[in-house]
Amino acid sequence: MLIAQITDCHVTARSNGHPRLGDTAVFVAQAVDHLNTLRPQPDVVIATGDLCDPGDVEDYAVLRAALARIHAPVYLIPGNHDHRDRMRATFHDHAWLRQDPTFLHYVIDDFPVRLIGLDTIVPGEDGGSLCEDRLRWISDRLDRERHRPTFIFMHHPPVQIGMPFIDDLNCRGGEAFGQIVARHPQILAIACGHVHRPVNLAWCGTLLNTCPSTCYQFPLAMERDVPIVPRAEPRACRLYLWQNARLVSHLSYIP
Repeated sequence: MLIAQITDCHVTARSNGHPRLGDTAVFVAQAVDHLNTLRPQPDVVIATGDLCDPGDVEDYAVLRAALARIHAPVYLIPGNHDHRDRMRATFHDHAWLRQDPTFLHYVIDDFPVRLIGLDTIVPGEDGGSLCEDRLRWISDRLDRERHRPTFIFMHHPPVQIGMPFIDDLNCRGGEAFGQIVARHPQILAIACGHVHRPVNLAWCGTLLNTCPSTCYQFPLAMERDVPIVPRAEPRACRLYLWQNARLVSHLSYIP
């Protein structure tokens, strides 16, 4: 099974796009073209939040038109720039977005690897949270299928990654989530967005990765007081190949 991850598309319907780094709608279209040329084709594509910016109805219409061209099934979770109700309305025919009445998280059991999308957003805040309700939800879903290989995707990293700008805006409740993760060895990996960079770390008995954005990247700022200016560094999707009971991850750069 091949899982492809894209993230932080920041799609806007405004024609001028980002004032310095270009049109994010064009960038996500190029990402879609890239996904469709991969060989082998992904079995599934996950998009790990900050799909639109600022998340107006018109932005989601542009996003939906772009993602509709992907050959594989696509599953979405929100990021801090997204709007839950507008996502539900735009993707109204996607029943998995209605599994929970409050949060946009869900379980997909249609593939050899079980997929769990976890909603970490707090409306009006850039950081995320795994509150008691969300922790109870993910613990219950993991307990139900302890022997199935499972892949979790979410927007905010639940752990510090050594970049203060990001670590100040990561996911509250990460320590409690880590305790849940450590009790469930069936978790193959956790895929996050938010960072606009590729990061890999071993965490609580599994692998946690982030993915470059389909538009612009953040600088590798490992000290405070470093200006955080978006950069036109290489864009990429992350690929997760599950075969022979092993998970292998690659970056595939978008031309």
